[in-house]
Amino acid sequence: MPDNDKHKEAKECYPDIPQKTEGFFLKGSNSLDWGIKNRLARIFNPESGRTVMLAIDHGYFQGPTRGLERCDLNILPLVPYADTLMLTRGILRSIVPPSTSKSIVLRVSGGTSILKELSNEDIAVDIEDSIRLNACAMAVQVFVGGEHERESIINMTRMVDMGTRYGIPTLAVTAVGKDMARDARYFRLATRICAELGAHYIKTYYVAEGFETVTASCPVPIVMAGGKKIPELEALTMAYRAIQEGAAGVDMGRNIFQSEYPKAMIQAVNAVVHQNETPERAFDLYNTLKNDS
Repeated sequence: MPDNDKHKEAKECYPDIPQKTEGFFLKGSNSLDWGIKNRLARIFNPESGRTVMLAIDHGYFQGPTRGLERCDLNILPLVPYADTLMLTRGILRSIVPPSTSKSIVLRVSGGTSILKELSNEDIAVDIEDSIRLNACAMAVQVFVGGEHERESIINMTRMVDMGTRYGIPTLAVTAVGKDMARDARYFRLATRICAELGAHYIKTYYVAEGFETVTASCPVPIVMAGGKKIPELEALTMAYRAIQEGAAGVDMGRNIFQSEYPKAMIQAVNAVVHQNETPERAFDLYNTLKNDS
């Protein structure tokens, strides 16, 4: 029954306090639907606005990569220190405990191995499987400038359309072939094309000159790809510079799981990304943690 006490009713409705209408914390994401925003907020830490993604999807085209031979032994101990896992549905179903609270970014493109032309990919995971697996985003490789550029871009736009229908964001992963220049001009082109065609956020490589122009000219968040294994201090320096130059996080794989002390390394990366620690202080943390272990 309605409350007859008008004074109590007015008090509980707080007519003197306007409801807040807050903007979403991620760049270029304010107009997205609630479900997509909610999933992005599980990938990106709402307090820092950044993410540490642990990439372990390498096996979908190059088999048991060093450090990923036994994901149950090498990767699961790192999960508590990551904001999200980027992986394939095969590893998710066979290795990752369903009790994990970490968000999942699911690799959904594929079709070729390192023995063939890598840009010749297609959509390899149905949207229904992404829904069944409770994915927070779907990752699609985009080969701007590659032999199968058009097909890979259309793959991405198809996933954007299907993902938007069900509230799942799409991550565009910019791939660099052996004949493509790794410079700011190329990455401005590749990331902007992906954003213009609807990608909700983009993974791309760091370049020492002009990376701030890549992040500034891209209207959606960019996360830095870790790339090949380099010494720990160099990897932490690269992550720090990317963050300071506008990246909204990192998606590191080999520079974490191929480190001599992976658990110490992922915690050092976390310090750089979420706490703005300098590379030197993060490297000190790495050394302290590795000695403790």
